[in-house]
Amino acid sequence: MSETPPGWSRVPLRELTLPGSSFNPGNLEAETFQYIDIEALDNARQVIDKPKELAVSQAPSRARVLVRSGDVLFSLVRPYLKNVALISSDLDGQIASTAFCCVRPGPGIDSRFVFNQLCQDRLILSIPTYGSSPPAARDEEFFDTPVMLAPENEQRRIVAKIEELFSELDAGTTALERVKANLARFKVSVLKAAVEGRLTENWREEHPDVESASVLLERILKERRKKWEEEQLAKYEAKGKKLPTAWREKYQEPTKPDIGGLPALPAGWWWASVGQVSAIQGGIQKQPNRAPKRNAYPYLRVANVLMNRLDLQEIEYFELLPGELERLRLETGDLLVVEGNGSRDQIGRSALWVGQIADCVHQNHIIRVRPRGIEPRYLNSYWNSPVARRRTTEVAASTSGLYTLSVGKVSSLPVPVPPLAEQTMIADTVEEQLDSIDQTLSECLAALVRAGKMRFGILRSAFEGRLVPQDPSDEPATVLLDRIRAERAADAKTRPARKARGSRKPSGVDKGHKLVPLPFETLDPK
Repeated sequence: MSETPPGWSRVPLRELTLPGSSFNPGNLEAETFQYIDIEALDNARQVIDKPKELAVSQAPSRARVLVRSGDVLFSLVRPYLKNVALISSDLDGQIASTAFCCVRPGPGIDSRFVFNQLCQDRLILSIPTYGSSPPAARDEEFFDTPVMLAPENEQRRIVAKIEELFSELDAGTTALERVKANLARFKVSVLKAAVEGRLTENWREEHPDVESASVLLERILKERRKKWEEEQLAKYEAKGKKLPTAWREKYQEPTKPDIGGLPALPAGWWWASVGQVSAIQGGIQKQPNRAPKRNAYPYLRVANVLMNRLDLQEIEYFELLPGELERLRLETGDLLVVEGNGSRDQIGRSALWVGQIADCVHQNHIIRVRPRGIEPRYLNSYWNSPVARRRTTEVAASTSGLYTLSVGKVSSLPVPVPPLAEQTMIADTVEEQLDSIDQTLSECLAALVRAGKMRFGILRSAFEGRLVPQDPSDEPATVLLDRIRAERAADAKTRPARKARGSRKPSGVDKGHKLVPLPFETLDPK
């Protein structure tokens, strides 16, 4: 800021605070105390959410900061995370970790004025950090950070206005978050209704004569066997060999679904297994001999396959052997399924391939499901529905706590198959409704971003003296500073001399850093 508003002062943060030293929890009269460490602070809301109740006899070595109502705690470890909070009255007299700097405003300085100023991104990002395990700021540089001080009455007007505007923003943000959650539930309900036949009830009434899914499945299985026989004939013919006796008997029918306990389907629908209606293929394992050389091709990794979408910003390449491209090249309509994951929610996540990259293959941790005779978009809708997600998780669960799929497990999963014309109708309707939901969600997210920017704008205006009108009759900030300095000087005369502190470093801060001093006095907790 180029100019200081009339009556304001721009001073180092230390000019606003009272001095102090560390505190021994053993001096507490109570048997237990509330311990405030980094984990107790919710940095998304800048509030102390979950302090730990500890026995005084079990106080950790870092429990040395006695806090009072109105103190502002600020962590110098990863300061850019905005680990800053205001001590409420119910935490008065409790103990915080030395991971925090305790800012105790002097007389005539509103704690909320200081707290809101320390919430500003531009102020926090101006504090230099050192090291990387983790990065931390130095206490002396933190307290040297220039801050703005308004007249006492104007501080109160600014804080009141900030709280009024933030309250309105919070109400709007809460409503937007509620809309966001409802949209996510609506998306799930659309997919559930689609694969249960409820999305196309009226369509079925208007089209009673479409081919039944049982007839469709029979034709798919016949065409599947015919294709296998043609491939066998071509293979033996290419080798110049005669077909063995009873060669047709070697054909393996795909596994039928276990329909025990499965719900009844709408008229014209039929249960099938994924293996019956698709060709399922594993991928290539990445090995040293796959380093790209003369025959390198793009391949998809697990990181590329997200929930119902692909992230193709980073594509890697590896070497293919003769014949592998023809066998593993992705085709439009392929469903890509993640084989394994440590997270229950992520196992079997999938996305539909629409030919974004030419001659692309996939890694072995992705299973390719190629629909045969059914609409790929319908299979994708089913796979992402809550019904299919639940069944996928069940077959993927293991005693070790990990979740893994295989070609065999995927092949055995049941899938409700509607008539082909209805599959297309379902896919079109789902796309239309999900596109509408995504558009609304995008607008909701944009509004949340705008709300965040408005919050930053409010703070910026507040500490540039533009948020509330100024009153020329207000006592200037310089008078406040004189009172704080006088109180600090008087305190220094009555305080017993103490030895100079060494240059220990706090846990997690690189060597060479000083222990973060505590800018508050040892106080009687009574």
